[in-house]
Amino acid sequence: MELFMSICLVLSLSYAFSCLCKLVIQKRDQSCYLLAYECYKPPEDMKLETDSCATIVLRNKNLGLEDFRFLLKTIVNSGIGEETSCPRNILQGREENPTLADSLSEMDVTIFDTLDKLLPVNRYKMREDIKTFNLSGMGCSASLIAVDVVQGLFKSYKDSYALVVSTESMAPNWYCGKEKSMMLTNCLFRSGGCSMLFTNKRYLKHQAILKLKALVRTHIGSSDDAYNCCIQLEDDNGYLGFRLTKYLTKAAALALTVNLRVLVPKVLPLREILRYLVESWLREKSGTKSQKLEAVVGTWKPKRGLRRGDRILMSGFGAGFKCNNIVWEVLRDLDDANVWKSCIECYPPDKVVNPFAEKFSWIYDECLSFARIDFSKLA
Repeated sequence: MELFMSICLVLSLSYAFSCLCKLVIQKRDQSCYLLAYECYKPPEDMKLETDSCATIVLRNKNLGLEDFRFLLKTIVNSGIGEETSCPRNILQGREENPTLADSLSEMDVTIFDTLDKLLPVNRYKMREDIKTFNLSGMGCSASLIAVDVVQGLFKSYKDSYALVVSTESMAPNWYCGKEKSMMLTNCLFRSGGCSMLFTNKRYLKHQAILKLKALVRTHIGSSDDAYNCCIQLEDDNGYLGFRLTKYLTKAAALALTVNLRVLVPKVLPLREILRYLVESWLREKSGTKSQKLEAVVGTWKPKRGLRRGDRILMSGFGAGFKCNNIVWEVLRDLDDANVWKSCIECYPPDKVVNPFAEKFSWIYDECLSFARIDFSKLA
């Protein structure tokens, strides 16, 4: 009887050990590695400089003096400079009547430019059984949601690749009305995009740039204020646009707080959490301010170089309202430049003088309030 019990115990321990090993191996197989990424830098003829931006704004006959002052204040406070871009149909004066061809052209140039650099092969020799997923309409946090989709697929498909292409469509979405809460997007949204190549093949780990350590998605759409703080609709005059309400910052803060409550315990050991709480308390008592944080990999990478073992927090906020955070681990030293190498050294500027404020501060002259001016002719 004792021999039988001993044999049963050994078998039970062996089974438990084999299950544990299987779980460990399965978890290792579910790793998500970023092999490469390419950012999109629009050509010079799409650049939205101060003069071209003023031309677009001034030709909107629905706007008056106070509207122009509001727009100037908004764009100055946003910190946007002259290195941003917008679709050609807007620069050419066709923002009120965009066509399907305008939308497709904008998307094609972004998608194929980044993919041609990421996959320099014959467009692109993909197999017929490839699976595609469209996340259109997911808002500004769609890129991080796409990474979550990739991570989920990698749990079911071993030794696979995944390609994420992310961009925004501005060509059909320029707001031509005069409601202030809907004019904000014209000041804040610009052309851009990127392509990213992922894999869960462990033998390619040495070629990878980053490894996904943790990903947390938060959605607070159950709150009407949060849901409506960023939403697409028509204004009273029938102009389609995106309305951004004053609750937007509160929704972002709430979503981020909820998200970090889940994320932080996943990525920080207890001693670091305690250390943060103590340092936060000391900073509050002493009144010191923290240094600026640059959270964009595309700018940090060429300027300072990421080092193996570094960790990166990637955050995305979008309509819904959504907040998504990803923590990446850097797998090798990265010093290679990207498409922003020609201008990245200019940031942050030594002197913060906004070009829009320099050129158009005259619009605050009180004398203009007593004059009747057709601003569309200035365009």
